[in-house]
This record gives sequence, structure tokens and C-alpha cells, in this order.
Amino acid sequence: MSKDCGNHGEDDLRRSCRRLLALLLVLALIVAIIALIVYLVLRPTHPRFFLQDASLRQLDLSNGSSNLLSTTLQVTVASRNPNDRVGVYYDRLDVYASYKYQQITVAASLPPVYQGHGDVDVWSPVLAGPSVPFAPYLADALQQDCQAGYLILQVKIDGRVRWKVGSWISGHYHLFVTCPAFLVTNGGNGAPGASGFKFQTTTTCHVEV
Repeated sequence: MSKDCGNHGEDDLRRSCRRLLALLLVLALIVAIIALIVYLVLRPTHPRFFLQDASLRQLDLSNGSSNLLSTTLQVTVASRNPNDRVGVYYDRLDVYASYKYQQITVAASLPPVYQGHGDVDVWSPVLAGPSVPFAPYLADALQQDCQAGYLILQVKIDGRVRWKVGSWISGHYHLFVTCPAFLVTNGGNGAPGASGFKFQTTTTCHVEV
């Protein structure tokens, strides 16, 4: 009699374990379904950036044993939040210009801003880089581009963003934006200089989050 009671106890334990496991599997399935529904409904998309203008005010390359480049560039950058249900907090945005992957201006900080659904924000910072050390091969490339009558700079944005859905706000995400700036002149003069270079066209920026 006692042996049967012992077997019944083991059977009850096994049944309890199976019920608990089944419950956990059902809960996991429900959570996965809810997450999938939220994703399909919200479909979060990274913000879109556009370079609307780039005005080159200074581009001076010093002569001598050490190449120093002085650059002043005013840019107009626009950002649009394409999401219908997701807001974006821009907590930090640092903008700078580069030439062939070398940074040529000091980063300018943009004010923090919240971007609601479908909102558009526009910034026009002045980017300055006085006497930046410049590699000799880059100086040669710059001379050749100016002589050819065109110049391609990169306007880059390094920042941190957060997403807002209802009352929920996410943690920070790294934002990196690259905008090509196409500048042309009617005729090259064979030397760097801001004179004659005009912004060619509005460009769509590459955005990584």
C-alpha cells in the first residue's frame, strides 16, 4: 500500500512539472506574438537626413614643409521622422566636414531636440577648421580636384538618439550620418580656394543607427 502511494506522489510531481513547462512555453509564445504584432504595427524606421546646402567660405592650403588646411563651411541639414507612431529624441548631434576620410573641421554641436511623428527639423551650422594638419598626398589630391573644377566633401553627423512610443522611451542608440557635398566651379584655377565653388544639388544622406 505504501509503495502505491509513493508511485502516486512521483506521478503527481511529473504532471506538475509538465504543466509548468507547458505554461512557460505558452507564455513565451504569447510574448513572441505580442512583440511581432508591435513590430508589424510600428515598423520603426531610422530618421532621414538631407544636405540642402553647403556654402564654402574658406579653403586655404598653406605652402611649405608642413601642409595646413583652413576651411570654413556653412551647411544646411534637414532631418525628417518618417514614423507614424514613433518619436525621436536627438540627445546629441555633432557635425563636422571631412575630405577623403580626413576630418577637416572642428565638430559643431547642435541643440538637443525632440522630433515627433512626421516632423522636420533644419539646422544651419558653420563648420570651421583653422590650420588643420593635412597629409601631403591629400594636399596633392585637393590641388588636382580644384584644378579639375570640382570638390567632393563629406558632411558627417555623429550623435545619440532615443525612440519614444507612447509613454515608453528606449535607451540610447548611436546615430551616424554621412552626406556627400558636391561643389563645382565653372573653371578650375589650379589652387584651393573658396572662390567660384557652388553647391550642386540636394543630396540624400546615408544613415546608420
